[in-house]
Amino acid sequence: MPIKDYSNVFVRYDLITESPYYSIKRIAGDNQLMQKVVECVILGDLENIRDAVTAALEENDPVDVIYNGLIKGMKQVSRLWDEGIYYLPQTLLASDTMLVGLEICEDRLGCPIRKRGLAITHTAEGDIHDLGQKIVNALLRASGFEVIDLGKDVPVEEVISAVKKYKPDILCGTAHLSTTMGAFKKISERLAEEGIEIPFACGGGGGVTLSFITSFDFSIYGKDASLAPKMAEDAKRGMSWESIRRKYNG
Repeated sequence: MPIKDYSNVFVRYDLITESPYYSIKRIAGDNQLMQKVVECVILGDLENIRDAVTAALEENDPVDVIYNGLIKGMKQVSRLWDEGIYYLPQTLLASDTMLVGLEICEDRLGCPIRKRGLAITHTAEGDIHDLGQKIVNALLRASGFEVIDLGKDVPVEEVISAVKKYKPDILCGTAHLSTTMGAFKKISERLAEEGIEIPFACGGGGGVTLSFITSFDFSIYGKDASLAPKMAEDAKRGMSWESIRRKYNG
């Protein structure tokens, strides 16, 4: 039979069945305009984020909207991710929504907001499976880090050039296949040749093992994407790659 009612085709049933909306804490206090920004980010509401941020900017400083609206919203997204309520689609939607709001605030400021730190992410050369990298990107941004996303199937020399250019606090790499994770060792060797010491967080599919990742310098094995922000924060605080490896890899 032909469909007569299309009103429910694009309903976010995850919001109904998992009810993250009803678990949202009123973290913006009595500021209703800021609360709307928070909720737009948590719900990944790309349709309404521009209006919400624009309205909040009428009564609030852009920096306040960023920290007390956009970033607080993404912290709640991280909580929902940790609790197993949110998965990749919701997390990416929330990240995209936050970036739209951030652009509006930065336009009002006239300059980019100061980030907590800088991370470079990539998917290993020869590997096109970048879902893990997308999750890492979203979680790092949720923690306030600027992310230079090099994309998938990134040649080793391109990674090295980016590290030299941007001087990040941490380098992150993902590989889904055991046949492509060898690129991580090549990156380590090239970093050593260039005299660059930087924490290099590596993760990915089942073939990417603790024993392999810890067999070369600078690398830290990331068993789960949720560890990326924690490692980045440690790197930003000045912890060496050896110290970060001991903390997370024993």
